[in-house]
Formats: sequence, C-alpha cells, structure tokens
Amino acid sequence: MEKLRVSDLLTGKVAIVTGASRGIGRAIALELASVGAKVAVNYASSSGAADELVAQIVGGGGEAMAIGADVSKAEQIDALVSTVMDKWGRVDVLVNNAGITRDTLLLRMKLADWQAVIDTNLTGVFSCTRAVSKIMLKQKSGRIINIASVAGQMGNPGQANYSASKAGVIGFTKTVAKELSSRGITVNAVAPGFIATDMTNDLKAEGILQFIPLGRYGQPEEVAGMVRFLAADPAAAYITGQTFNVDGGMVMA
Repeated sequence: MEKLRVSDLLTGKVAIVTGASRGIGRAIALELASVGAKVAVNYASSSGAADELVAQIVGGGGEAMAIGADVSKAEQIDALVSTVMDKWGRVDVLVNNAGITRDTLLLRMKLADWQAVIDTNLTGVFSCTRAVSKIMLKQKSGRIINIASVAGQMGNPGQANYSASKAGVIGFTKTVAKELSSRGITVNAVAPGFIATDMTNDLKAEGILQFIPLGRYGQPEEVAGMVRFLAADPAAAYITGQTFNVDGGMVMA
C-alpha cells in the first residue's frame, strides 16, 4: 500500500475526528493522517468501517485507533478523550463531524426527532469541545474545527431540527473562538453544501443542482481539504471564529 503521508505538517500531533467511519468524517481522517497526524477514529455504531479505516491508515504508514462513543452522551466523550490521552498524551486537533438527520416537516416532527438531532449535532459538539479544551488550554495550543452545514445558514424545508442544530454550531464556534483565543486555540467551522455521501444518495439531483452554481455535488475530499488547512497549515494560525463554505457557490454572503 502506498504511503499516505505527503507532508509533515502534523507529525507528532494528535487529532480526534468524530463520526469518522464513513463519508466526510472518513475523508477528514485520511487527510489528517496524510499530513502526519495520529488519528482517533470515532464511531457510534459502524465499528467494522472504523476498523477498516484504521487499517488503511496504518497500512499506509500512519498511526490511528478506533474508539466507539456516542457524542450525545457526555460520559462517553469523557471516556473517548481519556483513551486518547492514555495512548498519546495530548490532543492537538478536534474535528466535530458526527451528525444525524431525522427529516420531516415541522408539523409532523416528533419531539424525540427534534431532541435526537440537537443532542448529537449540537450538544455533542459542546461536550467534545469542552472535554478537549481543558487539555488544549494546558498545552496553550489547539485547533478545533466544527462541521456545520449550509442548512444552518439558509434553512431547508423538512430539516427544522438539523438546520437549527447547525446554526447553533456556527454561533457556538464564534463564542468559543473568543473564549479560547488568548491561549493560542483557534476555533472555526466548515459548512458543506450537498456532498456526495450516503446522506445524499436518495436525493433527486436534478432538483438540487440548479441551485449550485458549480453544477455538481461536492466530494468528501474537498471538505477534508479545507479541514486540513484549518487544522495543519501554519497560515491558518491567524484565523479563528470563521465559517468556511464548501458548497459549490450555493450560499454567497
């Protein structure tokens, strides 16, 4: 298998990627491994896919481990972070990627559907960030990247819960960026548009592509490239509290 690493930007650094067993999270884990990071591959239920990803990273010359944890459960997040610290002794990058959908129109949405999405997509980001920020504050360094969505900026019918959760992630990003900046920690968000993953497989492309100036779905690797820049590039050290759209031009502020 070919070596993954193409540079040493994160050599000796440790990254946690939540929801990393597939889709965008998988691409992010591979991208961070390619620049030298030791990667904690978090998953909620797809243990087989997580193990395969770890094997790919290790087989390509990197270092990784799979850790099961439901990000909506604070005690499981604490256990995840403790496992990383026991093995590698530090956390330099956190990518809050884990997310779920429970789509339906507002009048049909059950409270349980609302709460499940908020618990994972927003409270999960809070719990993970709080857990690693204690470590990063002691290190006086760290980069936190939260995966938001264009749905949190423009809304999307049938996704009141998802859109609200992602809008909350953007507001959370700005606040935490201000709170942690004095200790050398940057906090940014990436807002993907329609990306070719399992989540978009059942969507009717022709009805969506007309709203995307570039005329196509994005690829997970294109989101991962932005995350790599924010996590690893020295030029990103002066960027914090920002949201970067990777959406083919759907949202132009």
